[in-house]
Amino acid sequence: MEKKMIDQSCADFTAALASKQPVPGGGGAAALTAALGTALCSMVGNFTIGKKKYAGVQDDIAFLLRQCGDLQQRMLALVDADAQAFAPLAAGYAIPKGDPSREAVLEAAALNACQAPMEMVRCCAQSVELLETMLQKGSRMLVSDVGCGALLCGAAMESAALNVYVNTASLSDRDAAVRMEETVDTLLREYLPRAEKIAQCVAGRIRK
Repeated sequence: MEKKMIDQSCADFTAALASKQPVPGGGGAAALTAALGTALCSMVGNFTIGKKKYAGVQDDIAFLLRQCGDLQQRMLALVDADAQAFAPLAAGYAIPKGDPSREAVLEAAALNACQAPMEMVRCCAQSVELLETMLQKGSRMLVSDVGCGALLCGAAMESAALNVYVNTASLSDRDAAVRMEETVDTLLREYLPRAEKIAQCVAGRIRK
C-alpha cells in the first residue's frame, strides 16, 4: 500500500513539496496548514482542561477539543484527497486534443478537483469559530497560540480558495463554477476578518 502523504515526516513532506513533482502542491500545503492552526487551538484547550482557574468552562473546553480533533482529522485527510484529485486531471490533459472524449473527461476532473479545496475552506471557517471561543475561554498563558492558529487558518483558507478558483476557471459549466466561487467568496468575506480580529486582539493583549 502506498504511504499516505500525511504519514511522511515533516522533512520528507517539505522535500516532496519542493520537488519537481505535481503533488503535494498548494492544496495539500493549505490543508496541512489548516490542521496545524487547529492543532494550536487544541493545545490551548489541553492546557486549560483540568485547571481550577478555569473550572467554570471545563465542559466548553472539552467540547472544543472534540471539535478540534475532528477537524484536524478531516484536514489531514484532505491533504491526500487533494493529491488524488490531481491524477485524473493530469490524465485528462494528456488526452489528445482531437479526442472527442477529452472535454468531458477534463470537465469531470476539474469539477472533482474543486471538492477538496472547497471542503478546506469550510473547515477553516469552522476552525476560526473554535479559535474565537478558545480566545474567550482558554488559558490566558497561551493566548499567543490562539492568535497564531487564527493566522494559519486564515492563510490556509485563502490558499484553498485559490485552488478552487484555478479549477473553476476551466469549467465549461459556468453556473456550477459561479456557485462554487460565490460560496467561497462568502466564506472569505466573513471569516478572514474574524481570523484577523482574533490575531489583533491577541496582539493587543500581549504588546505593552
